[in-house]
Amino acid sequence: MEQAHELGLTKESVLDELEFKLLNDFQRDFPLVARPFAELASRLGVDEAMVIEVLQSMRKRGLVSRIGAVFRPNVVGVSALAALAVPAERLEAVAAQVSAFAEINHNYEREHRFNLWFVATTSSAEYLHAIFRKIEITCGCGPVLVLPLLEQFHIDLGFGLAPASSQCFHSDVQVSSTVAAFELSAAERAFMAVLQTGLPLISQPFAALGWAEADAIALLSRWTGTGVIKRFGVVVRHHELGYTANAMVVWDVPDAVVSRLGRSIADSGRVSLCYRRPRKLPHWPYNLFCMLHGKDRHEVEQRIATLAQACGLDAYPHEVLFSCRRFKQCGARYVSTVNNDILPELASGSD
Repeated sequence: MEQAHELGLTKESVLDELEFKLLNDFQRDFPLVARPFAELASRLGVDEAMVIEVLQSMRKRGLVSRIGAVFRPNVVGVSALAALAVPAERLEAVAAQVSAFAEINHNYEREHRFNLWFVATTSSAEYLHAIFRKIEITCGCGPVLVLPLLEQFHIDLGFGLAPASSQCFHSDVQVSSTVAAFELSAAERAFMAVLQTGLPLISQPFAALGWAEADAIALLSRWTGTGVIKRFGVVVRHHELGYTANAMVVWDVPDAVVSRLGRSIADSGRVSLCYRRPRKLPHWPYNLFCMLHGKDRHEVEQRIATLAQACGLDAYPHEVLFSCRRFKQCGARYVSTVNNDILPELASGSD
């Protein structure tokens, strides 16, 4: 309980010891066995029913998004970060229009002229382009600033909650950063459609994914081992756990050093995300991105200053885009129900 209080959580979200361990210790390396919650219970010295009950409670309270896979970007689907410059008086309405697309899994207001930032994930590049075109037509705020991933240095490998490790994020050392994209088979697409919403909180969750239990576990084990899945486990919601401040920091660095600097940022253990994206001149000159989280704005600002000094970034132009409002946050949808026959309609804006 002492660790939970040190997190600075609100009274409503203070965690007991069991909740803390489930959240902090099982964000990765979740047991891929027939009865995973029984395995967790054994490790924690409680019974299976209690583990399931506590996870159900935390999901209802918004502390847990889901238990499932975080896939390596652009391996089984295609995604991109995007932004719109929205007039202040229209922001809430436009944000609702963007969030209404099932393909959008994150949608935030940030402090910048480009004030609405969102991530779209689809099954193909063609479909991704069509979604952005449809958003442009629907929202009427001008062109979408589309910033696809070019190089990943550190992406969603878990979020340490203990005070001593809150700045120490897992390093991507298990597998090569290069994993070839591939097409899902029809059976794998059906499996993914069920998996992407997370495991059901029942005794034998892998038996409820539409495949034979042993086959489901074998496929997930293979994807995890090859790096298609970056981590499998508890996906937490940072804001509800007391990390209410976050900022996207972007730098304009020479292309010749961006990879070196990106790896330096990732190796620092101070960021939750770090990646390279393209410049889009003249509106967007930045090519190196990272995300930092903290319990308040001052803490994040201190971390940014420490990071910049430690990694030799002070000399480069940069901007800090603090998050103001969260309009949508959910797991990515890699398998869509949209038929390719209607892609031309999406692209043209037809109803």
